[in-house]
Amino acid sequence: MTGDQAGSEQEDALALAEKLRHTLGKFVRGIRLQADTPTTSQSETLALLDREGPLSVAKLAGLRNVRHQSMRLVIGQLEEDGLVGKLPNPADGRSQLLSITAKGQEQLSRSREVRISKIASLIEERLSDQERQTLQAAIAVIERLS
Repeated sequence: MTGDQAGSEQEDALALAEKLRHTLGKFVRGIRLQADTPTTSQSETLALLDREGPLSVAKLAGLRNVRHQSMRLVIGQLEEDGLVGKLPNPADGRSQLLSITAKGQEQLSRSREVRISKIASLIEERLSDQERQTLQAAIAVIERLS
């Protein structure tokens, strides 16, 4: 392979990566809007606790790339709403870990179910059998990239 071919392949990969990023982002935002389940700092924090398990405020702030004080405000509201609870930190008795409560998981599950239902409706309404097979293949390719 020549240097020109390698450079061209890299440019193609960069263009494809940008198109994928843009399209997936647009799709996710559109589904959240249509399903009326917009992303908020609270829903992102609940999803993170659901995925990762109990975390400290500092770890949550780092994972969400926000200031510690901003995360404390989000956690305060989630606690007030009964969506997050505190647990003792086994690694540090002076601190606590935050975890999603059953009520928080129920709220998160409802939001996910609404979005899944919306996506399923769009698939049924807009895609042919051939397009559904193509979508299945595309999902497999995206999973390989993960």
